[in-house]
Amino acid sequence: MAQSLEDSRIWLKLYDKGVPADIECNVGKPYDFLKYSAENVPDRQAVIFFNYKLTYKQLKDRADSFASFLKMLGVSKGDRVAIDLPNCPQYIIAFQAINKIGAVVTQISPTYFEMEIERIIEDSKSKVLILFDDLIPRVDGIIKKFPDLVVVATSIEDYLAFPLNSLYRMQRKRNKKFVEIPQKFRKFTEHTSFAGQSEENNDPNSLAVLQYTGGTTGVPKGAMLTNKNLVCNTIQSVATLPGQGFGKDVMLSVIPFFHVFGMTIAMNFPIRIGATMILQPKPEVEGILKLIKKYKPSFFPGVPTLYGGILLNKEIKNVDMKSVQYCISGSAPLPVEIIEKWDAITGGHLVEGYGLTEASPVTHVNPLYGKIKPGSIGIPIPSTYAKIVDPDDGTKEMPIGAEGELIVKGPQVMQGYYNNPEETKGMLRDGWLRTGDIAKMDEEGYFYIVDRKKDLIIVGGFNVYPREVEEILYQNPKIKEAAAVGIKEAAHGEVVKAFVVLKDGETATEQEIIDFFQGKIAKFKIPRSVEFRKDLPKTLVGKILRRELREEK
Repeated sequence: MAQSLEDSRIWLKLYDKGVPADIECNVGKPYDFLKYSAENVPDRQAVIFFNYKLTYKQLKDRADSFASFLKMLGVSKGDRVAIDLPNCPQYIIAFQAINKIGAVVTQISPTYFEMEIERIIEDSKSKVLILFDDLIPRVDGIIKKFPDLVVVATSIEDYLAFPLNSLYRMQRKRNKKFVEIPQKFRKFTEHTSFAGQSEENNDPNSLAVLQYTGGTTGVPKGAMLTNKNLVCNTIQSVATLPGQGFGKDVMLSVIPFFHVFGMTIAMNFPIRIGATMILQPKPEVEGILKLIKKYKPSFFPGVPTLYGGILLNKEIKNVDMKSVQYCISGSAPLPVEIIEKWDAITGGHLVEGYGLTEASPVTHVNPLYGKIKPGSIGIPIPSTYAKIVDPDDGTKEMPIGAEGELIVKGPQVMQGYYNNPEETKGMLRDGWLRTGDIAKMDEEGYFYIVDRKKDLIIVGGFNVYPREVEEILYQNPKIKEAAAVGIKEAAHGEVVKAFVVLKDGETATEQEIIDFFQGKIAKFKIPRSVEFRKDLPKTLVGKILRRELREEK
Protein backbone atom coordinates (compact mmCIF):
# COMPACT_ATOMS: atom_id res chain seq x y z
CA MET A 1 0.00 0.00 0.00
CA ALA A 2 1.29 3.46 -0.93
CA GLN A 3 2.66 5.55 1.91
CA SER A 4 0.58 8.63 2.76
CA LEU A 5 2.10 12.09 2.38
CA GLU A 6 2.06 12.62 6.17
CA ASP A 7 3.66 9.24 6.88
CA SER A 8 6.44 10.03 4.39
CA ARG A 9 7.94 12.61 6.75
CA ILE A 10 10.22 10.13 8.49
CA TRP A 11 12.52 13.01 9.50
CA LEU A 12 10.09 14.52 12.01
CA LYS A 13 11.56 12.41 14.82
CA LEU A 14 14.89 14.13 14.20
CA TYR A 15 13.56 17.63 14.95
CA ASP A 16 15.09 19.44 17.90
CA LYS A 17 12.85 19.61 20.96
CA GLY A 18 10.31 22.38 20.51
CA VAL A 19 10.39 22.40 16.69
CA PRO A 20 6.83 21.79 15.41
CA ALA A 21 5.96 19.49 12.53
CA ASP A 22 3.84 22.24 11.01
CA ILE A 23 3.51 26.01 11.35
CA GLU A 24 0.64 28.45 11.05
CA CYS A 25 1.05 31.38 8.66
CA ASN A 26 -1.13 33.69 10.73
CA VAL A 27 0.41 36.95 9.46
CA GLY A 28 -0.75 38.67 6.30
CA LYS A 29 2.48 40.08 4.86
CA PRO A 30 6.10 40.89 5.80
CA TYR A 31 5.18 44.48 6.74
CA ASP A 32 3.05 43.02 9.55
CA PHE A 33 6.26 41.71 11.17
CA LEU A 34 7.56 45.27 11.30
CA LYS A 35 4.28 46.61 12.63
CA TYR A 36 4.24 43.99 15.41
CA SER A 37 7.83 44.68 16.48
CA ALA A 38 7.26 48.45 16.40
CA GLU A 39 4.24 48.02 18.67
CA ASN A 40 5.87 45.58 21.10
CA VAL A 41 9.52 46.72 21.24
CA PRO A 42 9.31 50.30 19.87
CA ASP A 43 12.55 51.46 21.52
CA ARG A 44 14.55 48.38 20.60
CA GLN A 45 17.30 49.16 18.10
CA ALA A 46 16.20 47.68 14.78
CA VAL A 47 19.09 48.82 12.56
CA ILE A 48 22.72 49.77 13.14
CA PHE A 49 24.51 51.03 10.02
CA PHE A 50 28.01 52.30 10.82
CA ASN A 51 27.20 55.10 13.33
CA TYR A 52 23.53 55.45 12.36
CA LYS A 53 20.83 53.78 14.46
CA LEU A 54 17.07 53.31 14.08
CA THR A 55 14.64 51.92 16.65
CA TYR A 56 11.73 49.76 15.51
CA LYS A 57 9.37 52.70 15.91
CA GLN A 58 11.63 54.92 13.82
CA LEU A 59 12.04 52.21 11.17
CA LYS A 60 8.28 51.81 10.84
CA ASP A 61 7.75 55.59 10.73
CA ARG A 62 10.25 55.91 7.88
CA ALA A 63 8.72 52.99 6.00
CA ASP A 64 5.27 54.58 6.39
CA SER A 65 6.61 57.92 5.17
CA PHE A 66 8.28 56.35 2.16
CA ALA A 67 5.06 54.48 1.40
CA SER A 68 3.36 57.87 1.28
CA PHE A 69 6.08 59.12 -1.10
CA LEU A 70 5.55 56.13 -3.41
CA LYS A 71 1.81 56.81 -3.42
CA MET A 72 2.60 60.37 -4.45
CA LEU A 73 4.61 59.01 -7.38
CA GLY A 74 1.51 57.10 -8.50
CA VAL A 75 2.52 53.66 -7.23
CA SER A 76 -0.46 51.51 -6.32
CA LYS A 77 -1.26 47.89 -5.54
CA GLY A 78 0.35 45.48 -7.98
CA ASP A 79 2.81 48.00 -9.45
CA ARG A 80 6.44 46.89 -9.62
CA VAL A 81 9.10 48.87 -7.78
CA ALA A 82 12.71 47.80 -8.38
CA ILE A 83 15.28 48.02 -5.56
CA ASP A 84 18.90 48.19 -6.71
CA LEU A 85 20.67 48.71 -3.38
CA PRO A 86 23.17 46.95 -1.10
CA ASN A 87 22.37 46.29 2.55
CA CYS A 88 21.53 49.67 4.05
CA PRO A 89 18.61 51.25 5.98
CA GLN A 90 17.13 52.55 2.70
CA TYR A 91 16.76 48.98 1.44
CA ILE A 92 14.71 47.89 4.44
CA ILE A 93 12.64 51.09 4.40
CA ALA A 94 11.89 50.73 0.69
CA PHE A 95 11.06 47.01 0.93
CA GLN A 96 8.66 47.53 3.82
CA ALA A 97 7.02 50.58 2.20
CA ILE A 98 6.46 48.75 -1.08
CA ASN A 99 4.99 45.77 0.75
CA LYS A 100 2.74 48.00 2.85
CA ILE A 101 0.95 49.57 -0.11
CA GLY A 102 0.55 46.26 -1.90
CA ALA A 103 3.10 46.96 -4.63
CA VAL A 104 5.65 44.37 -5.76
CA VAL A 105 9.38 44.45 -4.98
CA THR A 106 11.60 43.68 -7.98
CA GLN A 107 15.02 42.64 -6.69
CA ILE A 108 18.14 43.80 -8.57
CA SER A 109 21.76 43.26 -7.58
CA PRO A 110 23.79 46.51 -7.38
CA THR A 111 26.64 44.58 -9.02
CA TYR A 112 24.64 44.37 -12.27
CA PHE A 113 25.46 46.45 -15.30
CA GLU A 114 23.13 48.18 -17.72
CA MET A 115 22.25 45.17 -19.86
CA GLU A 116 21.37 43.02 -16.85
CA ILE A 117 19.30 45.77 -15.22
CA GLU A 118 17.52 46.55 -18.48
CA ARG A 119 16.40 42.94 -18.90
CA ILE A 120 14.80 42.89 -15.48
CA ILE A 121 13.15 46.32 -15.79
CA GLU A 122 11.73 45.32 -19.17
CA ASP A 123 10.45 41.91 -18.08
CA SER A 124 9.01 43.07 -14.74
CA LYS A 125 7.51 46.26 -16.20
CA SER A 126 8.80 48.13 -13.15
CA LYS A 127 7.36 51.60 -12.65
CA VAL A 128 10.02 52.88 -10.23
CA LEU A 129 13.75 52.12 -9.79
CA ILE A 130 15.48 52.88 -6.47
CA LEU A 131 19.29 53.00 -6.47
CA PHE A 132 22.42 54.62 -5.01
CA ASP A 133 23.54 57.86 -6.68
CA ASP A 134 26.90 56.40 -7.72
CA LEU A 135 25.02 53.89 -9.92
CA ILE A 136 23.32 56.69 -11.90
CA PRO A 137 25.79 56.50 -14.84
CA ARG A 138 24.93 52.82 -15.18
CA VAL A 139 21.25 53.50 -15.97
CA ASP A 140 21.51 56.38 -18.48
CA GLY A 141 20.61 54.12 -21.40
CA ILE A 142 17.78 52.52 -19.46
CA ILE A 143 16.15 55.89 -18.78
CA LYS A 144 16.20 56.69 -22.49
CA LYS A 145 14.65 53.32 -23.34
CA PHE A 146 11.98 53.54 -20.61
CA PRO A 147 11.03 57.25 -20.45
CA ASP A 148 8.14 56.59 -18.04
CA LEU A 149 10.41 54.91 -15.49
CA VAL A 150 10.71 57.01 -12.31
CA VAL A 151 14.22 56.81 -10.85
CA VAL A 152 14.65 57.49 -7.13
CA ALA A 153 18.24 57.99 -5.99
CA THR A 154 19.79 57.96 -2.54
CA SER A 155 23.28 58.46 -1.13
CA ILE A 156 25.02 56.28 1.40
CA GLU A 157 25.65 59.32 3.62
CA ASP A 158 21.90 59.98 3.86
CA TYR A 159 21.81 57.30 6.55
CA LEU A 160 25.09 58.05 8.29
CA ALA A 161 25.20 60.23 11.40
CA PHE A 162 27.55 63.19 11.88
CA PRO A 163 30.51 63.33 11.43
CA LEU A 164 30.67 60.23 9.19
CA ASN A 165 28.12 61.63 6.73
CA SER A 166 30.22 64.77 6.11
CA LEU A 167 33.51 62.88 6.01
CA TYR A 168 32.16 60.29 3.60
CA ARG A 169 30.80 62.97 1.28
CA MET A 170 34.13 64.83 1.24
CA GLN A 171 36.05 61.62 0.59
CA ARG A 172 33.84 60.77 -2.38
CA LYS A 173 34.36 64.23 -3.85
CA ARG A 174 38.13 63.95 -3.38
CA ASN A 175 38.15 60.57 -5.12
CA LYS A 176 35.87 61.94 -7.85
CA LYS A 177 33.29 59.26 -7.12
CA PHE A 178 30.61 61.69 -6.03
CA VAL A 179 27.60 61.92 -8.38
CA GLU A 180 25.11 64.74 -8.01
CA ILE A 181 21.52 63.54 -8.27
CA PRO A 182 20.17 65.07 -11.52
CA GLN A 183 16.95 67.08 -11.53
CA LYS A 184 15.19 64.40 -13.57
CA PHE A 185 15.74 61.94 -10.69
CA ARG A 186 13.54 61.88 -7.60
CA LYS A 187 15.45 61.89 -4.32
CA PHE A 188 14.87 59.16 -1.77
CA THR A 189 13.03 61.04 0.92
CA GLU A 190 11.17 60.84 4.16
CA HIS A 191 7.90 62.35 3.08
CA THR A 192 4.91 63.51 5.06
CA SER A 193 3.02 61.38 7.53
CA PHE A 194 1.10 58.38 6.25
CA ALA A 195 -1.93 59.71 8.14
CA GLY A 196 -5.12 59.74 6.11
CA GLN A 197 -3.96 57.04 3.69
CA SER A 198 -5.32 53.58 4.28
CA GLU A 199 -3.05 50.57 4.20
CA GLU A 200 -3.73 48.08 1.44
CA ASN A 201 -5.29 44.95 2.90
CA ASN A 202 -3.29 42.42 0.94
CA ASP A 203 -4.56 38.93 0.34
CA PRO A 204 -1.87 36.48 1.52
CA ASN A 205 -1.76 35.19 -2.05
CA SER A 206 -1.01 38.65 -3.47
CA LEU A 207 2.30 38.95 -5.28
CA ALA A 208 4.98 40.50 -3.04
CA VAL A 209 8.33 39.95 -4.76
CA LEU A 210 9.65 39.22 -8.24
CA GLN A 211 12.92 37.43 -7.57
CA TYR A 212 14.86 36.94 -10.77
CA THR A 213 16.66 33.73 -11.53
CA GLY A 214 18.09 32.24 -14.70
CA GLY A 215 16.91 28.70 -14.01
CA THR A 216 18.18 26.14 -16.50
CA THR A 217 18.39 28.55 -19.43
CA GLY A 218 20.09 31.65 -18.03
CA VAL A 219 17.29 33.88 -19.36
CA PRO A 220 16.05 35.99 -16.42
CA LYS A 221 12.74 34.70 -15.07
CA GLY A 222 10.83 36.36 -12.26
CA ALA A 223 9.88 33.86 -9.57
CA MET A 224 6.54 35.10 -8.24
CA LEU A 225 6.79 35.03 -4.45
CA THR A 226 3.59 35.90 -2.60
CA ASN A 227 3.05 37.43 0.82
CA LYS A 228 2.18 33.95 2.04
CA ASN A 229 5.39 32.48 0.59
CA LEU A 230 7.57 35.06 2.36
CA VAL A 231 5.65 35.04 5.64
CA CYS A 232 5.52 31.25 5.86
CA ASN A 233 9.19 30.76 5.01
CA THR A 234 10.16 33.30 7.66
CA ILE A 235 7.99 31.57 10.29
CA GLN A 236 9.30 28.16 9.19
CA SER A 237 12.89 29.39 9.57
CA VAL A 238 12.23 30.91 12.99
CA ALA A 239 10.59 27.65 14.08
CA THR A 240 13.83 25.73 13.45
CA LEU A 241 15.41 27.66 16.34
CA PRO A 242 13.43 26.44 19.36
CA GLY A 243 13.22 28.73 22.36
CA GLN A 244 14.07 31.84 20.36
CA GLY A 245 13.24 34.89 22.48
CA PHE A 246 11.54 38.02 21.17
CA GLY A 247 13.38 41.34 21.16
CA LYS A 248 16.68 39.87 22.41
CA ASP A 249 18.90 38.77 19.56
CA VAL A 250 21.45 40.68 17.51
CA MET A 251 21.67 39.59 13.86
CA LEU A 252 24.73 40.19 11.70
CA SER A 253 22.87 41.00 8.47
CA VAL A 254 25.67 41.10 5.93
CA ILE A 255 24.52 38.62 3.30
CA PRO A 256 22.85 40.68 0.56
CA PHE A 257 19.13 41.40 0.90
CA PHE A 258 18.73 41.38 -2.90
CA HIS A 259 19.55 37.66 -2.74
CA VAL A 260 16.52 35.65 -1.64
CA PHE A 261 18.50 33.99 1.18
CA GLY A 262 19.46 37.38 2.61
CA MET A 263 15.96 38.78 2.16
CA THR A 264 14.36 36.00 4.21
CA ILE A 265 17.03 35.09 6.75
CA ALA A 266 18.95 38.37 7.25
CA MET A 267 15.99 40.79 7.00
CA ASN A 268 12.52 39.26 7.44
CA PHE A 269 13.70 36.79 10.10
CA PRO A 270 15.20 39.37 12.50
CA ILE A 271 12.25 41.75 12.03
CA ARG A 272 9.92 38.86 12.90
CA ILE A 273 11.71 38.27 16.24
CA GLY A 274 12.42 41.94 17.04
CA ALA A 275 16.17 41.48 16.68
CA THR A 276 18.76 44.18 16.02
CA MET A 277 20.18 44.07 12.48
CA ILE A 278 23.84 45.04 12.08
CA LEU A 279 24.28 46.07 8.45
CA GLN A 280 27.29 46.25 6.17
CA PRO A 281 26.96 47.13 2.45
CA LYS A 282 29.61 44.59 1.37
CA PRO A 283 30.26 41.30 3.18
CA GLU A 284 33.98 41.97 3.69
CA VAL A 285 35.79 39.80 6.22
CA GLU A 286 37.77 42.48 8.09
CA GLY A 287 34.69 44.64 8.47
CA ILE A 288 32.66 41.70 9.72
CA LEU A 289 35.26 40.85 12.36
CA LYS A 290 35.12 44.45 13.60
CA LEU A 291 31.32 44.25 13.82
CA ILE A 292 31.48 40.97 15.78
CA LYS A 293 34.00 42.50 18.18
CA LYS A 294 31.92 45.65 18.71
CA TYR A 295 28.31 44.39 18.73
CA LYS A 296 28.65 40.72 19.75
CA PRO A 297 25.93 39.32 17.47
CA SER A 298 24.26 36.06 18.45
CA PHE A 299 23.08 35.08 14.96
CA PHE A 300 25.15 35.22 11.77
CA PRO A 301 23.69 33.71 8.57
CA GLY A 302 26.19 33.43 5.75
CA VAL A 303 27.73 31.40 2.96
CA PRO A 304 30.67 28.94 3.11
CA THR A 305 33.17 31.31 1.50
CA LEU A 306 32.39 33.95 4.11
CA TYR A 307 32.88 31.62 7.08
CA GLY A 308 36.02 30.18 5.48
CA GLY A 309 37.44 33.65 4.84
CA ILE A 310 36.87 34.66 8.46
CA LEU A 311 38.59 31.54 9.74
CA LEU A 312 41.63 32.27 7.56
CA ASN A 313 41.91 35.94 8.55
CA LYS A 314 44.74 36.68 10.97
CA GLU A 315 42.62 39.23 12.87
CA ILE A 316 40.34 36.49 14.20
CA LYS A 317 42.77 35.91 17.08
CA ASN A 318 41.90 39.39 18.38
CA VAL A 319 38.14 38.84 18.32
CA ASP A 320 36.03 37.05 20.93
CA MET A 321 33.71 34.93 18.78
CA LYS A 322 31.79 33.34 21.67
CA SER A 323 28.70 35.53 21.22
CA VAL A 324 28.00 33.95 17.81
CA GLN A 325 25.72 31.06 18.69
CA TYR A 326 23.62 30.44 15.59
CA CYS A 327 24.89 30.27 12.02
CA ILE A 328 22.96 28.96 9.03
CA SER A 329 24.96 28.50 5.84
CA GLY A 330 23.27 28.46 2.46
CA SER A 331 23.74 28.96 -1.30
CA ALA A 332 26.60 26.45 -1.67
CA PRO A 333 27.93 23.21 -0.11
CA LEU A 334 29.50 23.68 3.33
CA PRO A 335 32.80 21.83 3.93
CA VAL A 336 32.96 19.76 7.13
CA GLU A 337 36.32 21.32 8.07
CA ILE A 338 34.70 24.76 8.22
CA ILE A 339 31.91 23.47 10.49
CA GLU A 340 34.38 21.89 12.89
CA LYS A 341 36.72 24.90 13.09
CA TRP A 342 33.83 27.38 13.39
CA ASP A 343 32.11 25.49 16.19
CA ALA A 344 35.44 25.18 18.03
CA ILE A 345 36.14 28.93 18.08
CA THR A 346 32.55 30.08 18.75
CA GLY A 347 31.20 27.30 20.94
CA GLY A 348 28.03 27.75 18.88
CA HIS A 349 26.40 25.97 15.99
CA LEU A 350 27.10 26.30 12.27
CA VAL A 351 24.74 24.18 10.19
CA GLU A 352 24.15 23.77 6.49
CA GLY A 353 20.79 24.47 4.92
CA TYR A 354 19.38 24.26 1.44
CA GLY A 355 16.92 26.18 -0.64
CA LEU A 356 16.26 27.80 -3.96
CA THR A 357 14.81 31.04 -5.24
CA GLU A 358 11.53 29.37 -6.18
CA ALA A 359 11.00 28.29 -2.54
CA SER A 360 11.54 31.68 -0.86
CA PRO A 361 14.21 30.00 -0.39
CA VAL A 362 14.60 27.62 2.60
CA THR A 363 13.43 23.99 2.39
CA HIS A 364 16.05 22.02 4.39
CA VAL A 365 18.41 22.58 7.30
CA ASN A 366 20.46 20.44 9.66
CA PRO A 367 19.17 20.34 13.26
CA LEU A 368 20.98 22.89 15.43
CA TYR A 369 21.33 20.53 18.35
CA GLY A 370 20.89 17.15 16.69
CA LYS A 371 22.96 14.91 14.49
CA ILE A 372 24.92 16.58 11.70
CA LYS A 373 25.94 14.31 8.86
CA PRO A 374 28.89 15.39 6.72
CA GLY A 375 27.81 16.44 3.26
CA SER A 376 24.11 16.49 4.12
CA ILE A 377 21.82 19.49 3.55
CA GLY A 378 19.81 18.26 6.55
CA ILE A 379 16.10 17.58 6.81
CA PRO A 380 13.01 19.41 5.53
CA ILE A 381 11.83 22.32 7.70
CA PRO A 382 8.32 22.40 9.27
CA SER A 383 5.35 22.17 6.87
CA THR A 384 7.67 21.01 4.09
CA TYR A 385 7.50 17.77 2.14
CA ALA A 386 10.34 16.37 0.06
CA LYS A 387 11.02 13.26 -1.95
CA ILE A 388 13.39 11.84 -4.54
CA VAL A 389 11.85 10.97 -7.90
CA ASP A 390 12.98 9.59 -11.22
CA PRO A 391 14.55 12.59 -13.01
CA ASP A 392 13.00 11.68 -16.36
CA ASP A 393 9.55 10.66 -15.14
CA GLY A 394 9.31 13.40 -12.49
CA THR A 395 6.76 11.51 -10.36
CA LYS A 396 7.98 7.95 -9.74
CA GLU A 397 9.43 7.88 -6.22
CA MET A 398 12.91 6.40 -5.81
CA PRO A 399 13.81 4.02 -2.96
CA ILE A 400 15.82 5.17 0.06
CA GLY A 401 19.48 5.67 -0.86
CA ALA A 402 18.81 5.85 -4.59
CA GLU A 403 19.66 8.95 -6.58
CA GLY A 404 17.03 11.01 -8.34
CA GLU A 405 15.65 14.53 -8.61
CA LEU A 406 14.74 16.32 -5.39
CA ILE A 407 11.23 17.75 -5.42
CA VAL A 408 9.66 19.76 -2.60
CA LYS A 409 6.23 20.96 -1.53
CA GLY A 410 5.16 23.53 1.06
CA PRO A 411 3.66 26.98 1.64
CA GLN A 412 6.96 28.62 0.62
CA VAL A 413 6.79 27.37 -2.99
CA MET A 414 6.29 30.13 -5.57
CA GLN A 415 3.20 30.74 -7.68
CA GLY A 416 5.23 30.35 -10.85
CA TYR A 417 7.35 32.43 -13.20
CA TYR A 418 5.97 35.81 -14.20
CA ASN A 419 4.56 35.81 -17.72
CA ASN A 420 6.22 32.46 -18.46
CA PRO A 421 3.68 29.60 -18.35
CA GLU A 422 5.91 27.14 -20.20
CA GLU A 423 8.78 27.41 -17.73
CA THR A 424 6.26 27.30 -14.85
CA LYS A 425 4.73 24.11 -16.21
CA GLY A 426 8.14 22.45 -16.32
CA MET A 427 8.98 23.53 -12.77
CA LEU A 428 5.68 22.95 -10.91
CA ARG A 429 3.58 19.80 -10.96
CA ASP A 430 0.59 19.33 -8.64
CA GLY A 431 2.15 21.73 -6.14
CA TRP A 432 5.53 19.98 -6.22
CA LEU A 433 8.57 22.06 -7.14
CA ARG A 434 11.20 20.36 -9.27
CA THR A 435 14.52 21.61 -7.91
CA GLY A 436 16.68 20.36 -10.78
CA ASP A 437 19.13 18.97 -8.22
CA ILE A 438 20.07 15.29 -8.17
CA ALA A 439 19.92 14.05 -4.57
CA LYS A 440 19.33 11.07 -2.30
CA MET A 441 17.71 10.51 1.09
CA ASP A 442 19.07 8.11 3.72
CA GLU A 443 17.08 5.87 6.04
CA GLU A 444 16.74 8.60 8.70
CA GLY A 445 15.47 11.29 6.36
CA TYR A 446 18.67 13.27 5.79
CA PHE A 447 19.07 14.57 2.24
CA TYR A 448 22.25 14.86 0.18
CA ILE A 449 22.82 16.81 -3.03
CA VAL A 450 24.75 14.57 -5.41
CA ASP A 451 24.89 16.63 -8.58
CA ARG A 452 23.21 19.51 -10.35
CA LYS A 453 20.85 18.75 -13.15
CA LYS A 454 21.22 22.39 -14.09
CA ASP A 455 24.44 23.84 -15.41
CA LEU A 456 24.26 26.46 -12.69
CA ILE A 457 27.58 27.84 -11.41
CA ILE A 458 27.70 29.04 -7.78
CA VAL A 459 30.37 31.68 -7.14
CA GLY A 460 30.66 32.73 -3.50
CA GLY A 461 27.03 31.79 -2.92
CA PHE A 462 25.74 33.69 -5.97
CA ASN A 463 24.20 32.09 -9.04
CA VAL A 464 25.89 32.44 -12.41
CA TYR A 465 24.13 31.03 -15.44
CA PRO A 466 26.39 29.87 -18.29
CA ARG A 467 24.20 31.46 -20.94
CA GLU A 468 24.73 34.92 -19.42
CA VAL A 469 28.49 34.52 -19.78
CA GLU A 470 28.28 32.89 -23.19
CA GLU A 471 26.14 35.71 -24.58
CA ILE A 472 28.99 38.13 -23.83
CA LEU A 473 31.55 35.76 -25.35
CA TYR A 474 29.55 35.55 -28.56
CA GLN A 475 29.56 39.36 -28.80
CA ASN A 476 33.32 39.15 -29.33
CA PRO A 477 33.91 39.23 -33.12
CA LYS A 478 36.87 36.87 -32.81
CA ILE A 479 34.93 34.02 -31.20
CA LYS A 480 33.30 31.22 -33.17
CA GLU A 481 32.09 28.96 -30.33
CA ALA A 482 32.09 29.29 -26.55
CA ALA A 483 30.98 27.59 -23.36
CA ALA A 484 31.12 28.57 -19.70
CA VAL A 485 31.34 26.10 -16.81
CA GLY A 486 32.06 26.16 -13.10
CA ILE A 487 35.29 24.75 -11.76
CA LYS A 488 36.14 24.17 -8.12
CA GLU A 489 38.20 26.81 -6.34
CA ALA A 490 39.05 26.94 -2.62
CA ALA A 491 38.17 30.56 -1.90
CA HIS A 492 34.90 30.85 -3.82
CA GLY A 493 33.65 27.26 -4.05
CA GLU A 494 33.44 27.64 -7.81
CA VAL A 495 34.64 30.15 -10.39
CA VAL A 496 33.71 30.59 -14.03
CA LYS A 497 35.93 29.10 -16.72
CA ALA A 498 35.39 29.84 -20.41
CA PHE A 499 36.17 27.48 -23.25
CA VAL A 500 36.62 29.30 -26.55
CA VAL A 501 37.00 28.36 -30.22
CA LEU A 502 38.31 31.28 -32.29
CA LYS A 503 37.26 32.03 -35.86
CA ASP A 504 39.68 30.96 -38.58
CA GLY A 505 42.67 33.29 -38.79
CA GLU A 506 41.95 35.05 -35.47
CA THR A 507 44.30 35.19 -32.47
CA ALA A 508 43.61 36.30 -28.91
CA THR A 509 45.07 36.06 -25.42
CA GLU A 510 43.37 34.85 -22.28
CA GLN A 511 43.55 38.33 -20.71
CA GLU A 512 42.08 39.90 -23.85
CA ILE A 513 38.98 37.70 -23.56
CA ILE A 514 38.63 38.40 -19.83
CA ASP A 515 39.01 42.15 -20.40
CA PHE A 516 36.19 42.00 -22.96
CA PHE A 517 33.74 41.44 -20.06
CA GLN A 518 34.62 44.64 -18.21
CA GLY A 519 31.57 46.87 -17.75
CA LYS A 520 29.24 44.33 -19.36
CA ILE A 521 28.48 41.92 -16.54
CA ALA A 522 28.86 41.67 -12.75
CA LYS A 523 32.44 41.04 -11.64
CA PHE A 524 31.75 37.66 -10.00
CA LYS A 525 30.38 36.37 -13.32
CA ILE A 526 33.52 37.16 -15.30
CA PRO A 527 35.61 34.06 -16.18
CA ARG A 528 38.72 33.61 -14.09
CA SER A 529 40.36 31.59 -16.84
CA VAL A 530 39.98 30.96 -20.56
CA GLU A 531 40.99 27.82 -22.43
CA PHE A 532 41.30 27.95 -26.20
CA ARG A 533 40.15 24.87 -28.12
CA LYS A 534 39.99 23.75 -31.74
CA ASP A 535 36.50 22.40 -31.08
CA LEU A 536 34.04 21.75 -28.22
CA PRO A 537 32.30 18.46 -27.33
CA LYS A 538 28.74 18.31 -28.71
CA THR A 539 25.72 16.07 -28.91
CA LEU A 540 24.62 14.59 -32.24
CA VAL A 541 22.32 17.57 -32.73
CA GLY A 542 25.14 20.04 -32.07
CA LYS A 543 24.45 21.06 -28.48
CA ILE A 544 27.64 21.85 -26.57
CA LEU A 545 28.19 19.43 -23.70
CA ARG A 546 29.09 21.66 -20.78
CA ARG A 547 29.12 18.70 -18.39
CA GLU A 548 31.95 17.01 -20.32
CA LEU A 549 33.99 20.19 -20.12
CA ARG A 550 33.28 20.51 -16.39
CA GLU A 551 34.33 16.93 -15.69
CA GLU A 552 37.60 17.08 -17.61
CA LYS A 553 40.66 16.81 -15.41
